[in-house]
This record gives sequence, C-alpha cells and structure tokens, in this order.
Amino acid sequence: MGILRTGRVQIRMTNWEESINYYKNVLGLIETAREDDLVYLKAWDEHDHHSVILQKADTAGLEHLAFKVESPEDLDTYEKKLNEYGVATTRIPAGTRIAEGEAVRFQLPTEQYVELYAEIEQVGNGLPIVNPAPWPDGLVGIAPTRLDHLLIAGEDVAGTTKLLQEVFGFSMAEKVVLEDGESYLATWLFVTNTPHDIAVIKGPNGKLHHVGFFLEEWNDVRRAADIIGKNNVSLDKGPVRHGITRGTTIYFFDPSGNRNEVYCGGYIAMKDHPTITWTIDKVGEGISYFDKDAGERFTSVFS
Repeated sequence: MGILRTGRVQIRMTNWEESINYYKNVLGLIETAREDDLVYLKAWDEHDHHSVILQKADTAGLEHLAFKVESPEDLDTYEKKLNEYGVATTRIPAGTRIAEGEAVRFQLPTEQYVELYAEIEQVGNGLPIVNPAPWPDGLVGIAPTRLDHLLIAGEDVAGTTKLLQEVFGFSMAEKVVLEDGESYLATWLFVTNTPHDIAVIKGPNGKLHHVGFFLEEWNDVRRAADIIGKNNVSLDKGPVRHGITRGTTIYFFDPSGNRNEVYCGGYIAMKDHPTITWTIDKVGEGISYFDKDAGERFTSVFS
C-alpha cells in the first residue's frame, strides 16, 4: 500500500482560450482529450493519460489535487484510515473524468479538495520502451518532463501536515518555523525521493500558491526564461536558486493568474534523514538564496 506520487491537478481558468494556448504552446504540455469545459493535458515524459486538467470557470485557483496510489484496494484502506482520523470521504465514480477509474475524495484542514485514485489509462511518453531515444520529436515550448509538486496555502499548516504524515506516510524534508521556534510557516513533504511532492504554507484557506513542473537541467531553466520573455508571460521571480530544496527555478503566471514553476536540481530526499529547519528571519534566503529577498508578490499572491 502506498502513495506513488502527486498524480494530477485540476485548475480553474478564467481566460479560457488564452490559457489553453499557454499550457499547450508556451508551457508545452500535450493535449490528450477535451470535453465540455475541461481540457486534459500531460507532460511529455508521463505515461498516464493526463496530469493536468484545465477547467473553464469564473474564478482562478485549484479545483482539486490528486495522489496516485498503487492499487484499487488502497482506496478502501485509505478511506478507512481517513474516516477513523475523522475526515469525511466521498466516492467519485469511474468514468467521471476521461480515462480515470474510481476515486476517493476528501478535504484537507487547509480546505483544498484531494482525490486518491489508482486506475488511469496509459498512453505512453512518445518513446518506445525498448532502446528509446532521450526525448521524442515535436516538443514545443518549455516542455517539462513531469508534474512534480504543489504548494498549497491555508491557516492550519500543522493540521494538514499532520494528516499527510499520519494517514499517508509523508515525511518532512524541510520546514520554516515562526518566531516561537515551533509553529510552522511552511512545510515540505515527500513520499517519493524529491524534497517535496506537496508543500503547505500559511495563507488564506483553500488557495494555491503554485503548481511545479520538473526540468532536467539548469540550461532548461534558462531556456524557459527566454520563452517566458518571448511570449510576454507575467514573470513572478527568477531564475533563482532556492536555499530550501536547493533547486534552481523560475516562477510565472498563466493567463488566468495561477502561478506555475519550472525547476531542476534539488537533493535526493530520504525518509531517515533529519528535517532541515529554517528560521523566519532567514526565509528570504530560503526562497531566493542569491539575493535573500522573498519578494512581496511571491509571499502574498495566491489563486
């Protein structure tokens, strides 16, 4: 039993046609299906049918995030654990979204909706599984290899962190503590071997700070900056290096006001490693190691 990874996000779009064009031709995701007011997309090196769903809406933000589990039986096990923990759950029938099986839905203490799922159609990554080339032809835009993580916001950072650790077995790679030395400003949690499959920061409930996508190397981040400039995308911060996670990164906004990140690097996270602690007076260094400046917009704008 176990969480495999952060598997998908469904994000609300107010600027519909421009947002679709941005995610396909600037960010460089691949469209796999479309129905009504939903567009299904994947990063090129993902095998599952989709990892990002765009939803036409009146407000921007996160409709839900989802973790992929190993087997359908895990849905029953995790649903029982959630209910015993005091968290209400609902079942989402198979076929509610294209290419997906059944899911279990619940709400975090920070008020984001989360789904667990095991079954989704696999469409491949454009390469053969015998003697493949390093990458397929025809990639456009920034072309990240995968959906990597989310940073979500809410008042009860400790409650969401505790739930993810105690019910799902997440480990904490890093944390930022407030002046008392104990209360959380933010936590970085993982089940794979990256420093964060999901992170939680103190802020308005139910909000999204960013969706993060992975690139292979620093040259790809620099190229992403050129593409952002060439397409007049709203830049938030970067390219910079994080103190937290050690990744090199750039942040920018989609046409509907949702923040995206593309980054590379970072360390290999291990469950038996100690949690790294950052104090509130060093949070600027943690976010932006070179200039030590977190930036007003970076710490205050959510969708």
